[in-house]
Order: sequence, then C-alpha cells, then structure tokens
Amino acid sequence: ISPQFCFLYPEMVDKLILLENLGFLLAPEDTEAWLKSKRLAIDRLLSLEATQQAPKARSPEAALQRLLEANSHLTAEGGAILLQRGATETPAGLVYNRDMRVRTQSRESFTVEQCVKLLQKIQDRVLIIVAQDGFLVPHKLHSRNHFVKALREAFESTLKEHIQLIEVPGSHFVHLNEPEVVSGIISNFLTAQNTRARL
Repeated sequence: ISPQFCFLYPEMVDKLILLENLGFLLAPEDTEAWLKSKRLAIDRLLSLEATQQAPKARSPEAALQRLLEANSHLTAEGGAILLQRGATETPAGLVYNRDMRVRTQSRESFTVEQCVKLLQKIQDRVLIIVAQDGFLVPHKLHSRNHFVKALREAFESTLKEHIQLIEVPGSHFVHLNEPEVVSGIISNFLTAQNTRARL
C-alpha cells in the first residue's frame, strides 16, 4: 500500500522505507498469463469467502504458540508484540485480527518496467532493508519467485541515486527479533537532509 500511495501522491511523501518488502506484486508480461492470474485470484477469493468460518478463540499461550509454529523465524518476544496488534481479546480468548482474503493476492500487480517508472515518481529517496535469511534473498527463493531478482536488479540499476538497498543479518522478522540491527540504519535515513514529514 505505501509504495502505491507514494506514486499516487508523491508530493506528500519525503521518504519510503520498506522492510523485507520490495513494494510491488509482479504481473506477468504476457497478457494471457496476466488474465489467467487475475481470474485465479478472483476464483480463490470467492472460494475462500464461501468457506470462511468464524475465527477461532485461543488462550494467550495457545495463540502465541500457534503464531510461533507458523513463523519459525519469530522469537517469543516478537510474537508477543505481534499479538498486541494482531489479536483481539474476547470473553472466549484471543482472536486473530487477520483477514485471510489478503492471501489471495488480488491486489494490483505491475511489470518490472512499471515498478521502476512508478518508483521514479517518488521525489526523494527509498530505503529497502532485506534480511540475509529473509524472504527476498534471490538465491534462496523458489524459481517461481524470480521476480525478486528482476526487481532488485532493476531498482539498483535504474534508481541508484534514489534508492538504498541494504542487506542485514537476520530473518524476515529482524525488525522484531533484533531491532538494533535496523534501528540505526532507519534513523540515519530519516534524519538525512532534514526532510520534514507532511502527513
């Protein structure tokens, strides 16, 4: 969402920070493949809505345990932080606040060329922090995620003066598990050039 806001309203944004995220879903270059992917996303969404059940309530301990089982790189402390905003306390226990429909990837997708052109609309700079053991390291990705490599190469070659892409040690949850690894990088990025937030 944040990159889309940036290129729709670039005059309102000084800087964009992406943690373990390249900011875009990649669209197939081929029109027929694009149509097929869009239809598949809609079909999955309709199927999910048809079978959706009431959210399950869990004890705080069980909710944390389930979260840690589903996210092996997450520490117990990081999981507890996520539950503070990711769950609601009910008389029956904690209920996750998630909406499973977001997993259907029905959001807007773009070609690599469009991604680069859209990021060029941001008037200042972009910081992308990628964890060495995270989801966006090209040589560790499944072949179907080749777009990560293509996006990284395009960003680095086209947006040199506007983008900082920094790899840090850690997992996808490095900002939760070891915030000190990224806090200095983010602080320096935000304070450089004395830019003023306008939101």
